[in-house]
Amino acid sequence: MNYNDRFLRACRGEQVDRLPVWYMRQAGRTDPDYRKIKEKYSLLEICRQPELAAEVTMMPVNKLGVDAAILYSDIMNPVASIGIDFDIVAQVGPVIHNPIQSAADVERLKPVDPEGDLGHVLETIRILDAELKVPLITFAGAPFTIASYLIEGRPSKSYIRTKTMMYEMPEVWFALMDKLGDMVITYIRAQVKNGSKAFQLFDSWAGSLSPRDFKRFVLPTIERIYAELSDLDVPKIYFPGVSSGELLPCLHELQADVIGLDWRVSIQEGRRRLDGRFAVQGNLDPYLLTGPMDVIKREAAHIMDEGMQEPGYIFNLGHGLFPEASLDKLKQLTEFIHSYSSEALAKQ
Repeated sequence: MNYNDRFLRACRGEQVDRLPVWYMRQAGRTDPDYRKIKEKYSLLEICRQPELAAEVTMMPVNKLGVDAAILYSDIMNPVASIGIDFDIVAQVGPVIHNPIQSAADVERLKPVDPEGDLGHVLETIRILDAELKVPLITFAGAPFTIASYLIEGRPSKSYIRTKTMMYEMPEVWFALMDKLGDMVITYIRAQVKNGSKAFQLFDSWAGSLSPRDFKRFVLPTIERIYAELSDLDVPKIYFPGVSSGELLPCLHELQADVIGLDWRVSIQEGRRRLDGRFAVQGNLDPYLLTGPMDVIKREAAHIMDEGMQEPGYIFNLGHGLFPEASLDKLKQLTEFIHSYSSEALAKQ
């Protein structure tokens, strides 16, 4: 089997013979075989077993036929290395036992040690690099999204403590962003060194900010991360999260290759707001997967028709898969994306 590099070519804005597709959170959740593994091990326990984490990473590649693998991991993985005590609680998410509340809390955070503390993650990447016939995407949580967990103590809908720190203690906020930015840069470099073929920064909750606050409190650190990683010869993806359409015009100077779009902004409008500077990725509403296949295909075709108007498009969801999504529907959707786009691109 030849190596499938359609995803990498689309990231670079090159022509492809069919659209590449992968799905955020494709490794796990929807797969019954994965759920059996989760009956024995927690997410973090799976991550600590490289062979098992690699197996879970490859499941959707083998079962769905997607054009890229994304590492089975969690955005919280490097956080323990810098001195944060947390658990990932079912039906809740990350729960922080020593939340960040003061300058002293930020000061005590240590530099991340990927080789020492995250060697199991790097070993998983090396295993996958040797076995995969599609590119491996690795990732990190963006500083704002990680900070929101560290400050709130758990997932939040209002981000009241996070925004209070931004407004009342900006010096503490920026010190925290600097440390988290350093963590991301070091962690991503280690991932690429060990075989990652692309990386994505997940800023899942940045859409909770106004464009003004995003530009002041978050964007400088995001720009620094991509600037300092600009020498890495792999595609660089930024996903600004759900409800982030109003933030897209802020990203024009970002040294990224691909911007992920959620389903609240169309591919065409997303490109316009980004001034055509990036390849784009997205943006089917994941919950559309609850509908019948004819509806799913109709919406996917509409998205693809917009995406194929220009090179540089990767089909994805507008956010991550949810556990109730049907693996069979995902397989049918993947096959439809490949066949529909192949026929359409052949006519261009």
